[in-house]
Amino acid sequence: MSISASLVKELREKTGAGMMDCKAALTETKGDIEAAIDWLRKKGLSKAAKKAGRVAAEGLIGISTAGTKGAVVEVNSETDFVARNEQFQEMVTNITSLAGSAKGDVATLLATAYPGKSHTVEEQVKELIATIGENMSVRRAAVLEVSEGVVGSYVHGQVAPGLGKIGVLVALESSGKNTAELEALARQIAMHIAATNPVALDIEGVPAEVLEREKAILADKNQGKPPQVIEKIVASGMKSYAKDNCLLDQSYIHDPSKSVSQAVKEAEGKAGGPVKLAAFVRYGLGEGIEKKEDDFAAEVAAAAGGN
Repeated sequence: MSISASLVKELREKTGAGMMDCKAALTETKGDIEAAIDWLRKKGLSKAAKKAGRVAAEGLIGISTAGTKGAVVEVNSETDFVARNEQFQEMVTNITSLAGSAKGDVATLLATAYPGKSHTVEEQVKELIATIGENMSVRRAAVLEVSEGVVGSYVHGQVAPGLGKIGVLVALESSGKNTAELEALARQIAMHIAATNPVALDIEGVPAEVLEREKAILADKNQGKPPQVIEKIVASGMKSYAKDNCLLDQSYIHDPSKSVSQAVKEAEGKAGGPVKLAAFVRYGLGEGIEKKEDDFAAEVAAAAGGN
């Protein structure tokens, strides 16, 4: 019988087993979810299921660069203790090395053969979950590439080569032959991005809904003023927003007297050709993940029987 993708997804969420294992289980059980769960348990393929619901907001950001291409990956664990585990660090390094060939697509990355093993990345993650006893997940991945120039990087809070709490990739397009200068510039800009966390490269890259919200706030603050005055205030406010939030317009942390775009322009002489800051990616560990806040008082009360 034909097994739908939604049914496979449902079983995967319930068991934490791999996609192909879930499809095989559903095929064997003719689409019966409960029977498929039992089938996976009998095969020992849902051993990580009990841990799959736990919030994994710690872990590591992995960075890998090679000339004109770079990759960044976030692999989460439940605790920072696991992030210091050598087995976990080795796994994140290996996964990061594969992200480029997977073009930053997580599903493709999970289905990729894991180095030195006869199984996939997804199965390797499950194996380590079973070994260490914590939930883990490959949350996201991205790749930057230029036809000529460099992709540089910076890792903040580094615990091992290419592994840390914040990872940044910077793509510089350039015909300049001074690769060392370009790499140094890319790293400096990556450090700037790690510190300032810009929303976008420039104002055109800011999501439309964000800009509209900012404009609405400025207009509301100036209600009662003539329309043409409000229009000028909003336009001025957008320039201020760009200086605070858009990379090219931000004040360069290494020399606040100039903007990032000016710093890039000034580097062209040493680079030996025009330089364009084409793109960047910044991953901060656990950003956007809702962490469970433990109520310590409630825990103590529960332990004491509410007395």
